[in-house]
Amino acid sequence: MAKKDYYEVLGVGRDVSDGDLKKAYRRIAMKLHPDRNPDDASAEEKFKEANEAYEVLSDAEKRQIYDQYGHEGLDANSGGGRGAAGGFGDIFGDVFGDIFGGGRGGGRSGPARGSDLRYNMALSLEQAVNGDAVEIRIPVLAGCDDCDGSGAKAGTSASTCPECNGAGQIRVSQGFFSLQQTCPRCRGRGEVIADPCNGCGGAGRVEKRKTLSVKVPAGVDVGDRIRLSGEGETGPNGGPAGDLYVQIDVKPHPIFQRDGRHLHCEVPISFPDAALGGELDVPTLDGRVKLKVPAETQTGKVFRLRGKGVTQVRGSGIGDLLCKVIVETPVKLTDEQRGLLQELKNSLDSNSKHSPRGKSWFDGVKSFFDELKP
Repeated sequence: MAKKDYYEVLGVGRDVSDGDLKKAYRRIAMKLHPDRNPDDASAEEKFKEANEAYEVLSDAEKRQIYDQYGHEGLDANSGGGRGAAGGFGDIFGDVFGDIFGGGRGGGRSGPARGSDLRYNMALSLEQAVNGDAVEIRIPVLAGCDDCDGSGAKAGTSASTCPECNGAGQIRVSQGFFSLQQTCPRCRGRGEVIADPCNGCGGAGRVEKRKTLSVKVPAGVDVGDRIRLSGEGETGPNGGPAGDLYVQIDVKPHPIFQRDGRHLHCEVPISFPDAALGGELDVPTLDGRVKLKVPAETQTGKVFRLRGKGVTQVRGSGIGDLLCKVIVETPVKLTDEQRGLLQELKNSLDSNSKHSPRGKSWFDGVKSFFDELKP
């Protein structure tokens, strides 16, 4: 059976804001929550659909994939995130945690995974093309050394919460139905700390600066991400650490511009070299190479140096270096040089075969104005 459109499930338009999306989900979830409809299988199924729809649309990355490719795109990119079928508590608890405490079944909340972090790394073109090992320093929430992340002062320990007897949740009656709620005293941990650690104030985590060496693979480009598993923030209550995502940016280069696996550059050339031909020293990321320029080369001509580009991280083969020749007009001429150029000009003007493109252009202009005459 084909899945319903997520926007239709939540009754919102495709341009809905994050705030209105959350309001729509709250309204539907409150109405269809299984605790309010204990014997209604259809309500439970609709609740699951709303839970799945909100899980996708509230995640910017998943929403972009869904908007572009639909359900098939999400299936092809499955494997990350919490997953739409992970139960009611994952998403519902994020929105209604203080009311329902994470959905049906409840239970003491275990150690949560720490937050993922992002670090923007600016590389030179040479580092991006050749790869490098770059050392970075990042601020993170890490486990407190004084209490080993327990939150309790050394020599003491947490005790069972007397409010929920260690369950982490309590049940309260509201009108005609009973709700499960996160214990307000222990906040779902099932334990309370009577004598908190001085180093972290009972939180179990403190902010630290961590130094990491990031191995940058050869061929990375702007927008690529490097994932360092377990290098994010330490989770609360002794939970596992999240991941660190290093976002790659490449600084502008004074000579080269990159286009995928190819490099581009402009090569200035003198008028005599362009007319007579010759050899030029051209820079590459591997060193200088000789570029043979044939006689009568025009400005804008592109020469391809094969294998002097980039080997991409994903893909095979090395790109090329594309050199665009720019004929440079001489400046600050001496009287002698100006006289020589004038002689050359007079000689060239006497025969149009030396400027075939110029002749055809002027002939076209003359024809154009002749057609405008009445």
